[in-house]
Amino acid sequence: MAKKWLNKNVAAMGVTSLLSDTSHEMATATLPAFLTQLVGSSSPQLLGLITGLSDALSSFVKIFSGWLSDKLKKRKPLVVLGYALTGIFVGLIGFAKNWLEILFYRSLAWFGRGMREPPRDALLVESTDKRFYGHAFGFHRAMDTLGAIIGPLLALILVPLIGLRNTFFFSLIPGLLAVLAILIFVKEKEKNKRKVQSLFKHIKSLPKEFQLFTLIMFVFGIANFNKTLLLLRVQESLTPTQGLIFASSLAIIFYTIRNIAQALADYVVGSLSDKFGKRNLLAIFGFFLFGLMSLGFMISSTNVFYFLFLFILSGISAAAYTALEKAYAADLLPENMRGTGYGVLQTVDGIGDFVSSFVVGTLWVAFSFSIAFFYSSLLSFVSAILLLTLIKNR
Repeated sequence: MAKKWLNKNVAAMGVTSLLSDTSHEMATATLPAFLTQLVGSSSPQLLGLITGLSDALSSFVKIFSGWLSDKLKKRKPLVVLGYALTGIFVGLIGFAKNWLEILFYRSLAWFGRGMREPPRDALLVESTDKRFYGHAFGFHRAMDTLGAIIGPLLALILVPLIGLRNTFFFSLIPGLLAVLAILIFVKEKEKNKRKVQSLFKHIKSLPKEFQLFTLIMFVFGIANFNKTLLLLRVQESLTPTQGLIFASSLAIIFYTIRNIAQALADYVVGSLSDKFGKRNLLAIFGFFLFGLMSLGFMISSTNVFYFLFLFILSGISAAAYTALEKAYAADLLPENMRGTGYGVLQTVDGIGDFVSSFVVGTLWVAFSFSIAFFYSSLLSFVSAILLLTLIKNR
């Protein structure tokens, strides 16, 4: 079976994703402490704003890059450029002297992420037999998550040795290696010559079932806050007893364990979905489990093992919704619409990311963390119910 789906392109895109995630997850793990050092107690709201706005910018780019890759019938050049922008500007966050500069650098980095993701996902589908979409996306997500394990571990080692700023600069190395990996090893197949309509006509002609799925993903998206807020929650809970540096180090350790759990679950969930159906696994292990995890973070605690358990739930949930969303979308999209379809889906995801991160951060500051996480859990449960009741299993 492995030879049927684990080909050179799938393997090379997995390695590229591992290196890129090592780069930007190193920066992500460092960002909450770096921002707290710069702005103090207003960091929850500003962190939500920074991550939300950069995610929103990324999402708006996706819809154009996906359609452009369909129209040009070339996906690789956009993917290479996107990885280059991400790798460079994530590292440049180390130059920031205030939160506005952090927002500027992170937004440009996420502009690159937005540019690369829809054509990359379409390129992955085109490199894989349709029977093994779950396997391919599960493997890709596993490699992606392996980078998300290595990145925080490197940050954990480097921050005490070279400081917060220099850790961002160090992230340039794996980021640029990712660009070389995809540039050298990934080969793109010739596309069919079918004409692609204008952007808005192409979007309008997307399959109705895909449009409904996109709407449900939006409901979940406005609940699915940025994971850096989990780091901040642990940091706030443990700082009074452990101090900021030790608390932030523990948060990075929890985050690393979360990513290990996600890496273990990524391929397992993806491969099981090819047998048992992507919709059910996405609703239960993606949406519903995220809602349970959010409920858990409503509770005040300083128990290390309690937070560890919640971070593991977060990792399993992330494995399900990141891999299965794209694998299920591949079932719903024809070949000449995949770039546009992934662009629309990821744009909607990005809008949801902006809303969720900003709303959760604002509710946290204005009211309490319990209100913020309750909002997230409620919408996660609603999205699970909608997916199970409104869309037929495939």
